Amino acid sequence: MEIGEESAENLEMVATIAVTAPEAGIRLDQLIARKTPDISRNRIQTLIRQGQVCVGGETIVEPKYRVNEGDTIVMAIPEAEPAEPQPEDIPLDVVYEDEHLIVIDKPAGLVVHPGAGNWTGTLVNALIHHCGDTLSGIGGVKRPGIVHRLDKDTSGLLVVAKTDKAHQGLAAQFADHGRSGPLERSYTALVWGAPGTFRGTIDAPLARSVTNRQKITVTRSGGRRAITHWQMIKRYGSGDGDAPASLIACRLETGRTHQIRVHMAHIGHPLIGDADYGAGFRTKAARLAEPARSAAARFPRQALHAGLLAFAHPETGDLMRFKSEIPDDFQALLDAFDTL
Repeated sequence: MEIGEESAENLEMVATIAVTAPEAGIRLDQLIARKTPDISRNRIQTLIRQGQVCVGGETIVEPKYRVNEGDTIVMAIPEAEPAEPQPEDIPLDVVYEDEHLIVIDKPAGLVVHPGAGNWTGTLVNALIHHCGDTLSGIGGVKRPGIVHRLDKDTSGLLVVAKTDKAHQGLAAQFADHGRSGPLERSYTALVWGAPGTFRGTIDAPLARSVTNRQKITVTRSGGRRAITHWQMIKRYGSGDGDAPASLIACRLETGRTHQIRVHMAHIGHPLIGDADYGAGFRTKAARLAEPARSAAARFPRQALHAGLLAFAHPETGDLMRFKSEIPDDFQALLDAFDTL
């Protein structure tokens, strides 16, 4: 077994384990626990379920998976998070708040949860300060209950629980993905090019990239099921399939990390401004007419906004439905594309 620092940027350690003949048939979590005695088996199981473990180049999310002789196991070990994030006086755009939950309109650039490289200045730090004694706490600690997240550079609506009961109720709705309840999440995305139809569904499992653990990729096996429903709002420029860009509404049936960004790139229409999944389309900006060319080149983030969020209130059962207007920077980008 070898354990080494993967990069100073994300402070992530990587454990590499080669499976020998006597170890064949052993459960994945058991073998890793034997080889990494300083890591609890509970945390190992959590890392497996989070998609942090690859066997033979494929992400495995089942701790009971049986390993084979000759397998190479690679486990990413993120640095542990501080037990108690500290309150920070960071302005928040509060859309709704009561004693059970709070709905925030998150600006682009705000990280949701403390983690490697972002221990302070996050939404959680801001919520601890804002909510104060109204937080009865999650799991016995006065902290907000995060049931879903938005990427740092994605703007829009996010609901957070203040109590254990609210956390459990909201978490159950997000786990159900709206199949039996009113949960609904819709995003607006500006993408390169134009799909050949006006609506569609992308059903493609996602897993962490084996070559870059910071990225997500579509995988044929070993990933988690991910479903995105999309619908055309507007095509820019040409009215046919050669349109340089399109405004798309995306509705999530599942909520995986980077799901919309990866899925839209998977069908050949990455989000404008997405440096991780749309870098190969940067040259398209140079072929646009002004002012769209300059606007696209300057846009510093993925063009993605969580504009609709609906759920059942975990205490009253009432339908809660919220909408958020596209933020100014995104709207300025759309205005520039309107000139095409």
